Amino acid sequence: MIGCTCAVCTSSDPRNRRLRSSIWIRSADAGILVDAGPDFRTQALTQRIDRVDAVFFTHTHADHVHGMDDLRMFNFLQRRSIACYADEYAEANLRDRFAYIFNPRKDYPSTLPQLQLHRLDGSVSVGNIAVQPLPIWHGREPIMGYRFGDFAYMTDVSAIPDATWPLLEGVRTILIDGLRFSPHPTHMSVDEAVAVGERLGVERLWLTHMSHQIDIQTAHQFLPDWARPAWDGLRIALNP
Repeated sequence: MIGCTCAVCTSSDPRNRRLRSSIWIRSADAGILVDAGPDFRTQALTQRIDRVDAVFFTHTHADHVHGMDDLRMFNFLQRRSIACYADEYAEANLRDRFAYIFNPRKDYPSTLPQLQLHRLDGSVSVGNIAVQPLPIWHGREPIMGYRFGDFAYMTDVSAIPDATWPLLEGVRTILIDGLRFSPHPTHMSVDEAVAVGERLGVERLWLTHMSHQIDIQTAHQFLPDWARPAWDGLRIALNP
């Protein structure tokens, strides 16, 4: 937190330094980014992201989309446009907020990101990676989580609709919003996130989008042995 001097914000443990929530899925023949927040350039350099074939957006809050312009480097590297996917509301919002990208002026410089925005309509395959959208709630706002094989990613989630639970059957690992220990109107608390893992019977649960109220060294004291706080740079092996 800007200006905060609490034990977590001043911690010497690098795992307590958290950039905006995002994940990158890499296989032998594809790279998928979920969200491109303001920290994307730093994340790409630090984690050596070398390929982005598609971007899937969970929602359009600033901390998840304001790194869009840095996607243009992958246009140069890969010599092609990048497919972007969002639900109906997010698609309209992106086209409006980033009109200079999706409806550019004819005299605008050619250094704009070359992005092809698609509305989500069921599952999508990128290379050999199958992506299943997961409709979830962020307070009163409908947003998207995503499933990749036996792994599910649900950041900024406060509730899971009845219709989405069947889409999560068979998931073995989840990376899920656990903002803090106390309740919050638009994010799951740690206990609520753990309850999702218990209902699904997952083998491993990772907490993400954590506030500075959660210290990574001590959080395990309040978690079952199959649940842990994630950290920037965490790598997880996935099954297709």
